[in-house]
Amino acid sequence: MQCNIDARGKAVRLRIGLLNLAAATTLGALCLIGIFQSAWWWLLVAGTAAGGAFAVFEARAGWCAVRALGLKTPL
Repeated sequence: MQCNIDARGKAVRLRIGLLNLAAATTLGALCLIGIFQSAWWWLLVAGTAAGGAFAVFEARAGWCAVRALGLKTPL
C-alpha cells in the first residue's frame, strides 16, 4: 500500500474513525442496558465499529481505499 493522502486527509480520516468508534461504544452501551433490544442493533454496532477501525487504519497508514480505486476525493 502506497501513501495516497496528505496530512489533512489523514487528520480527517482519524477524526471520522474516532467518532465512529465513540458512536459504536455508545450504541453498544444502549443495547446492553436494554434501550435497543433487537439483534439488528448489534449488527449496527459491529458495522459502525468496523468502519471506524478501518478509518483509523487508513489514517495511520496514509492510504485511502476510495483513492486506491481511482476515484478522486476532496481531501
